[in-house]
Amino acid sequence: MALILHATKTNKNAFKTLIAAEYSGVQVELAPNFEMGVSNKTPEFLKMNPIGKVPVLETPDGPVFESNAIARYVARLKGDNALFSSSAIDNAHIDQWIDFSSLEIDANLMKLLLPRLGFAPYLPPVEEGANSALKRAFEALNTHLASNTYLVGHSVTLADIITTCNLYLGFSQLLVKSFTSEFPHVERYFWTLVNQPNFRKILGQVKQTEAVPPIPSAKKPSQSKESKPKPKDEPKKVAKPEPKEVAEPEEEAPKPKPKNPLDLLPPSKMILDEWKRLYSNTKTNFREVAIKGFWDMYDPEGYSLWFCDYKYNDENSVSFVTLNKVGGFLQRMDLARKYAFGKMLVIGSQAPFKVKGLWLFRGQEIPQFVIDECYDMELYDWTKVDIFDETQKERVNQMIEDYEPFEGEPLLDAKCFK
Repeated sequence: MALILHATKTNKNAFKTLIAAEYSGVQVELAPNFEMGVSNKTPEFLKMNPIGKVPVLETPDGPVFESNAIARYVARLKGDNALFSSSAIDNAHIDQWIDFSSLEIDANLMKLLLPRLGFAPYLPPVEEGANSALKRAFEALNTHLASNTYLVGHSVTLADIITTCNLYLGFSQLLVKSFTSEFPHVERYFWTLVNQPNFRKILGQVKQTEAVPPIPSAKKPSQSKESKPKPKDEPKKVAKPEPKEVAEPEEEAPKPKPKNPLDLLPPSKMILDEWKRLYSNTKTNFREVAIKGFWDMYDPEGYSLWFCDYKYNDENSVSFVTLNKVGGFLQRMDLARKYAFGKMLVIGSQAPFKVKGLWLFRGQEIPQFVIDECYDMELYDWTKVDIFDETQKERVNQMIEDYEPFEGEPLLDAKCFK
C-alpha cells in the first residue's frame, strides 16, 4: 500500500518526504486534488491533524504530521536505509543539522518572507533581527561546508535533504545572488544537491530569484463607490403637509479638503517638475547641464536642502537588506512627491554599508507631515545644507551626480526619488 501525503505539489515541506522516499525506495503519493485552505479544513483531515497544518502522511498504522517527523518516518521505513547511519554519533549529528536548518535557517527565512508576501505584518525591527540571525546561520553553515561535501559523512543523509529543502525556499523566492555570494560553500552545496537526480526529480530545475519581493504598501486601498453596501430600500412614507414658514433643513455642503501648508507658501521661482525633467533627461555632460541647471533653478527662499545620515550603519551587514531598507524608505516618502526630490546613496564595497542622502524640500524646514507620517525619518540624522559653504555645495553636486568614489568609497547603489 502506498503512503498518501496530504499537501500541495509546491509545498517545500512535502518535498522533504518525497525526496527521502526516492532515496529510500518507498512509494509515496500525493493526495489527489489537494487544495490548501479547503482540503485541510475538512473533518477527515482534522482527524489526522487537529490544527489543520500541512503536510500530513497517511499510513496503514495511522497519520503522522510535522514535516521533519514524516521525513524521518519514511527514511527509516526500510531497514537498509542510506539516509541514516549505523553510528550513534553520526545519527546525532544528522538530527543536529535537521534542527539547525529548521530553527536557524527556515524560521528566519519565514520571518523575512511572509511579511513581504502579505501573510504577516511588516515590522522593520523584526526583519533586521531575522536577517542578522540568518546571516549568522549562513556563516556557521558556510564554515562547516568549507571542509565537508555533505553535512554528515560522505554521502547524502536526511540532514542534507531537509536543509536543502529549507534553503530552496530562500534561493527561489528571497535570497538574491548578492546575498548568497558571500557564502560560496553554501552556494556550492546547494547547487550540488538540487542537481542530484533524486532531488531534481522532485524539485525540477531550480532557479535563483533575481529580486526580493517588495514590501507591501501600508496604505489601505480606498473603498470604491461600487463596493459600498447599498442602503436597504425603506417603505415610502406619505409626506405630511408642513407649515410653509418652516423651511426644510438643507444638507450641509461637504467641507473642502484642507490645503497642505506647503501649498500656502509664497510662489517660488523654482518649478520642481522642471528640475526633475532636466535630471531625468540629461544623459551626457551631467555636470555642465544638470548640475548647472539645478543651481540656476534653485530658490533658497522657497526650498531647502538637507543631508541625511543613517544612524545605525553598523547594522547594515547584508547588502540586499540594506538596499531594501532604502527602497522601503523611498516608497514611504511617496506622500511628499509633489514637494520633494531626493538622492540616497548606499556606500561601500563590503559590510557594514553606509547610507547617506540628499533631499530637496519645499519650504525652509523638513515638512511636518513627512516627519509625522514616515517613521524612517527618525532613523536618520538631518543637517540643513549651507549653500554658501563651497565644500557642502560640492557634496550636493556629487550626490546628485552619483559621483564615485564618494568620500573615498565606491557606491553599492544610488537611488533617486523624483
